[in-house]
Amino acid sequence: MADTTTPTRRAAVPSVTIAPSGLVSLDRLSRTPMDRVHHGDVPLSASPPPGARRSSFDAPVPLPAPRGPVSAALIDLLSGHPAADIDLDRLRWTGCPAEAPTDDDLQLALWVSYEQHYRGLAGVDDGWEWHPGLVSARRGWEQQLLDGLRNELGEPPCDGQRFSTGREAVQAALNTMASADDEPSLSKFLMRQASSCQFGEFLVHRSIYHLKEADPHTWAVPRLSGSVKAAMVTIQADEYGGGALPAMHAQLFRSLLVDWDLHDTYGYYLDHVPGVTLMATNLISLFGLHRRWRGALVGHLAMFEMTSSVPNSRYARGHRRLGGGEDAAQFFDEHVVADSVHDQIALHDLAGGLALDEPALADDIVFGARCAAYADAAFARYVFDCWGAGVSSLRRPVEVCPESHRE
Repeated sequence: MADTTTPTRRAAVPSVTIAPSGLVSLDRLSRTPMDRVHHGDVPLSASPPPGARRSSFDAPVPLPAPRGPVSAALIDLLSGHPAADIDLDRLRWTGCPAEAPTDDDLQLALWVSYEQHYRGLAGVDDGWEWHPGLVSARRGWEQQLLDGLRNELGEPPCDGQRFSTGREAVQAALNTMASADDEPSLSKFLMRQASSCQFGEFLVHRSIYHLKEADPHTWAVPRLSGSVKAAMVTIQADEYGGGALPAMHAQLFRSLLVDWDLHDTYGYYLDHVPGVTLMATNLISLFGLHRRWRGALVGHLAMFEMTSSVPNSRYARGHRRLGGGEDAAQFFDEHVVADSVHDQIALHDLAGGLALDEPALADDIVFGARCAAYADAAFARYVFDCWGAGVSSLRRPVEVCPESHRE
């Protein structure tokens, strides 16, 4: 099991109030238990020095603490040998469908089962990866997540426009979603008002995705062809730093975590983040691991790229406002520059190109984009609700360098 203890050092965390007008303001200070800090062991070089130990960046994630009956049964199962019999009844999630997208128990079970396709799980036999019983159980969880998403999203809005092609319809839908500016805005709050503790919490949430950034979307590459594949590879090549380790977006994020005195070990904060955070990554894994959902995966990535540049420019300003280092700000700055180009490739060549080549996937492309927008909105609502109540947005608060040391 992952270490779930917390040290005793504490730091002040301003709380937040969201007024009826949608404006956010800081109120008072509360104190929460914090977690230890360590710096990473991966050098910013293209290759490790001779004799260097294996980086924790790529080490399998330890099995987390369970969050309910399903994740408990799954973790107990994975602790054994894949030849063991599976009681599928223990792996059935029986919660309310509307709660599936953010349920801690279900989302942790999905994340743990998906992680076997990435770095793996410490002490877990790789034979579990495609175990028929476990795959069967996961199919049920995936369907419950999809049903919950459809319940939350409802029918796509119709503005009465008529389009001559599915490509035009897809591009119009994605443009409409990308241009929406819902309030209150988490990126604006982090830019203008967030404390160091709150900004650090945001980075902890994001570490679950950004330390594996690009990997879930890369599942689309062998499922696309022609110019659409070329567009996907163009975007993904930049995500991986063009083959240079220091420029990989995941590596840039590790440097950002170190600058904030946070753990940069892959998956370290799994026990700290709630289900709504895990859902954001689980969505991409679900779409990526099923050829059936390649259209949704493309739509999801397109929405990612089309809504990245502006928020990252705000994050960069918040990072600098709070005393963050210039080198660490490169993670945000890189996304501002790269994604301002990627958004056009994603809209026209990737999503638009796929809708042109495979018109039957147009609805799936829009669905994937809507899921990406929903995940961002649900996460922002959750964080604002927590901060507005004066509590941490993490299941277990972590230590962030005190503001007085950064400003």
